[in-house]
Amino acid sequence: MASEEGRAVVVVPGEAGKRLIGRAVARLPQVQQARESGLIVIGWGTTNAYVAEELLGRAFPKERYVAGYVAEELRVLPPEERAPMLVLDRGEPKNLGWSEILPRLRAGDVVIKGGNVLDPQGVVGVYVAGEDGGTVGKFLGPALARGVEIVIPISRSKSVHASVLELAKRLGSGRLLDSMGPRIGLVPLWGTVITETEAVAALYGVNAEHIGGGGVGRGGGAVVLLLSGPAEAVKQAFSEITALAKSEPPLSVGRP
Repeated sequence: MASEEGRAVVVVPGEAGKRLIGRAVARLPQVQQARESGLIVIGWGTTNAYVAEELLGRAFPKERYVAGYVAEELRVLPPEERAPMLVLDRGEPKNLGWSEILPRLRAGDVVIKGGNVLDPQGVVGVYVAGEDGGTVGKFLGPALARGVEIVIPISRSKSVHASVLELAKRLGSGRLLDSMGPRIGLVPLWGTVITETEAVAALYGVNAEHIGGGGVGRGGGAVVLLLSGPAEAVKQAFSEITALAKSEPPLSVGRP
């Protein structure tokens, strides 16, 4: 007899969403394989910091694991205030710079890079303030040329209706009269995109649909999800996500 179907609605605050995404990315088969036999490069970003915690199994300086970020304006954390970029070499943390990483990157390795914009086609856009193209400018060409896996953890709260490819044509430091924070360009990024919906499906075996977001207080960066699937699986997902939404502490970055 078919199992009973069930539905539930959950509100996932920003930090809880980052935790769910971090757990799902850490369990991806390609990430686990690279952890055993290759390189995992975890670029700066707050969601990536949760991925790092899940892979390391310990606390990580999330508030300093960031380059550019959005507050009440666009900001860049000074390099001297950032935690070093994390690279796992066969599962062992290493302090490697891009000059050491790039010659070694090969198919089977994984680069984990967050983004700022997610469009309806699943293309991610990355804000870039650096004239040299920032982090994405360093690795994207070599990674795509060599078949390196690119994993993109990003919240559904960053969804937009416009095409990233079209937006990229209209942004760029030389095209802007002014900006709240640094003038930016937008670099399209392709890869395996993991949002809250993919994370919930992978972790709990239920379907998750993005049905809304935003709010006040901790709900400001929240996403609202409709869960559906076998009733027992939905009950478990609802219970655990509800507990996580209440327990995951707020995250602050840079100066208040």
